[in-house]
Amino acid sequence: MIRKINAVWNGNGADGSGTLTAQSGAFDSMPYSFKTRFENDDGKLGTNPEELIAAAIAGCFNMKLSFVLNESNFSPEELNTDALLVFEEGKVLSIELDLRGKVPNITKEKFHELSIEAKNNCPISGVLNCKISLNASLI
Repeated sequence: MIRKINAVWNGNGADGSGTLTAQSGAFDSMPYSFKTRFENDDGKLGTNPEELIAAAIAGCFNMKLSFVLNESNFSPEELNTDALLVFEEGKVLSIELDLRGKVPNITKEKFHELSIEAKNNCPISGVLNCKISLNASLI
């Protein structure tokens, strides 16, 4: 698989701005800037690279966990994961995954075991150079 993202930046670092466009059309000319990265706590002005990384790992982790559960003969009804990314002093320090899963006929212990397996083998987590932690609970 090959995926293409187009990033356009105009102007200098602090006052410039840019857009991100995905080959898939999932986002088209999505704005990003210094303000959207560092001064936009509610996220309404646009995105930033760290938010996209958090989205990538949460989505990848859920999909990987679904496959891991299937391989152990479990069928998840819902996997709901929040990803909290901590970015300080120009570096992604950590990502905390908070998983709530609805999986019939599974014990808490087995769910936790398979969730850890998925976190450790998710393709996105494999390329990140930061601490990734996981809280997993059944709903």
